[in-house]
Amino acid sequence: MGYSPPGVMGSHPRVLVVGAGFGGLNVTRGLARAAVRVTLVDRTNHHLFQPLLYQVATATLSPAQIATPVRSVLRRQKNAEVLLAEITGIDRAAREAVAGDRRLGFDYLVLATGAQHFYFGHEGWAEHAPGLKTIPDATQIRQKILSAFERAEMETDPARREALLHFVLVGGGPTGVEMAGAISELAHRALSRDFRRINPRSARITVVEAGPRCLGTFPETLSRRAERDLAELGVSVMTGAKVDRIDPSGVWIGERCLRAETVIWTAGVAASGAARWLGAETDRAGRARVGPDLSLPGDPRIFVIGDTATVSGIDGRPLPGTAPVAMQQGRYVAGVISRELEGAAARVPFRYRDKGNLATIGRRRAVADLGRVRLAGPLAWYAWVFVHIFYLIGFHNRILVMIEWAWAYLTFHRGARLILPRRE
Repeated sequence: MGYSPPGVMGSHPRVLVVGAGFGGLNVTRGLARAAVRVTLVDRTNHHLFQPLLYQVATATLSPAQIATPVRSVLRRQKNAEVLLAEITGIDRAAREAVAGDRRLGFDYLVLATGAQHFYFGHEGWAEHAPGLKTIPDATQIRQKILSAFERAEMETDPARREALLHFVLVGGGPTGVEMAGAISELAHRALSRDFRRINPRSARITVVEAGPRCLGTFPETLSRRAERDLAELGVSVMTGAKVDRIDPSGVWIGERCLRAETVIWTAGVAASGAARWLGAETDRAGRARVGPDLSLPGDPRIFVIGDTATVSGIDGRPLPGTAPVAMQQGRYVAGVISRELEGAAARVPFRYRDKGNLATIGRRRAVADLGRVRLAGPLAWYAWVFVHIFYLIGFHNRILVMIEWAWAYLTFHRGARLILPRRE
């Protein structure tokens, strides 16, 4: 039997939104004034600001500073409710989503389930090179990074110590570049005076990129500037380097092994399994192919957005899996549903408004591609700081992050350097 949310909106159409990321949350909030009942379902109870997740992994921020309980975000939206559940399938004929032994009915369905790590068919690499998509991922990586320094302090074998102090990031996109800069600053600044037997400044950071340059989605002038900035921070960048194997000894590129105890995967992502639930046509990354209105072909009341869908931009190339894309798609879908319920007959195709790309490399180092305007250095860094503070959910989190960043800027200290014991 299908589940329907209670309340005074009982006679209105049911909108089921799966995923509380940037896309799903913007759909839900965009329907605040619509005559609908919205149910937002997610397997976690929080909205995560993923662009700053790497700062949790590198001990700058704590998880609570970039995550907000979804119920708190939507507490004043009377036509919305939140369910903590994991959707495992969609029954299109019955218009129901399957969540364990419960079924959730819908009149409109929006799938915004995001992406997962993709190891290009080498799933065994995940054991040695964790990716970064969730808070548990970030805290696990933080444990690995901080523990590497602690273990190196106790190590007497020089070769083993060198491997412990070598950090390899596989993938030279924004996450890899930003994390490499953050690890460099952690080693060269925050930890530089904290150890007696090792010199944290001797740590090596290597970015391995299969393409011809880092930040391949940026103009070449900016990606080259980023590579120069990384070099000044002591980060080695290997381009045109295809990884053949990752094992306990490190990263193998052909017959060469980069011996490292800490390897972090920042290369590829694939869509969640949502497209399979629908039996939809997909691209190579598993993203559902949708129409110009972001709906499933042949089923106009089922929408797929964000990293779960493949949508072409004005230039004909697929839109990137970034927060701005998901946010705009979420607001667009909310508008489509609202106008349709008001009697609108035609849907205007989705058009993405590209506001640019930003990536930070370190303190006062960043690059910004804002279309006709391209920035590098302090101006780009200030723009990066402003944008990320602006889009954080919740005034409280904005204040906390600004304070933490100001403290780290002035003192070079990191406030989240806890290594938590593992439970057996």
